[in-house]
Amino acid sequence: MSAELQVVMIALGCSAVAALTGVPLLRLLRRRPLWATVAALSVVPVVAVAVGVAGTARAMFLSEHDQHDLRVVLIVLAVSAVVATAAAVRLGRPVVTATTMLTGAAATLGEAGYHGAARVPTAELATLARTLDATHVRLVAARDRERALEASRRELVAWTSHDLRTPLAGIRATAEALRDGLVTDSETIYRYHQLILADAERLTGMVDDLFELARLQAGAFRLTLEKVCLADLVSDAIAVVDPIARAKGITLTGTADHAVFVIADATEVGRALTNLLVNAVRHTPDDGTVEVTTEADTVRDRALLAVADRCGGIPTDDLPRLFELGFRGEVARTPGGGDHPHQLRVRSGIGLAIVRGIVEAHGGDVTVHNHRGGCRFVVALPAA
Repeated sequence: MSAELQVVMIALGCSAVAALTGVPLLRLLRRRPLWATVAALSVVPVVAVAVGVAGTARAMFLSEHDQHDLRVVLIVLAVSAVVATAAAVRLGRPVVTATTMLTGAAATLGEAGYHGAARVPTAELATLARTLDATHVRLVAARDRERALEASRRELVAWTSHDLRTPLAGIRATAEALRDGLVTDSETIYRYHQLILADAERLTGMVDDLFELARLQAGAFRLTLEKVCLADLVSDAIAVVDPIARAKGITLTGTADHAVFVIADATEVGRALTNLLVNAVRHTPDDGTVEVTTEADTVRDRALLAVADRCGGIPTDDLPRLFELGFRGEVARTPGGGDHPHQLRVRSGIGLAIVRGIVEAHGGDVTVHNHRGGCRFVVALPAA
């Protein structure tokens, strides 16, 4: 073996042994501050070099003069190790500071006192800071949504409790009148029976809406998709709502393109359209008009279905909340009025929430804006 190769092997062995001592040292420092790890990472390489030099020199049986030179070299290495350690700790201080800031930021994620690390010294820490910022934004948004949902639920319970009392009170009062014999002529008895049936129908509508909403929120909503002509859905929905509209003297008009098709569940989309029409009829003054139109959006490959009423418009601040669960934007009132058998069904502030749920389940969206003295609801569905 040549002398050069012997030197390489000796230096490699001595340095490797010294370097391996850094492994247990770093394990011991795992729970210590970051600056201690930085110092160890600076000292271990220098020690490895010093051990390699010293071991090689000893193995080569140096002369007294050479040993003096070796001591000089080792002194230089020791001084260099001290300087390197001090420099590493000083230069690594921004990393330590940034790590401390990120730790504090992580502890306040989603809270009002959150503050990210504005300036970090490395790309990795910068990526971590951006990730924390994005996570904070998502947590705040999720908390706001949770609060809004809880407020909507409380509002829904209040509205539902109110709306349940009205038909139940009517049924009870009418039934007690019949039981006590307060009415005896057949015409009045028939009219009282009609009132009971009308209130029972309103209660049935409320229960159906609540059940549908529960399905939507529980993820138990299943669609049977097929190619459907929007014009057929419009004509069917108008046929269902027309008696209600006629009772108020409201005219329902439909302009549907028979060439517009969608991939949808005909029953559920029909239910959403019926809800929109009932809502429009409810808020349109007597002798008004409710218009339904369909058209194709070839740019986005969607089909558009619009329902326009003459409600007088909605305050701008209320428009974004119109599809929220339980939101009404006005004092509750007994729907329908009078004792006509075609009274409007109570929606408990969830009819439009159901519309949004059904449309979004189809991969579409629903919007509303003020239009010509009323509101125009636009449903967008994937075109066939």
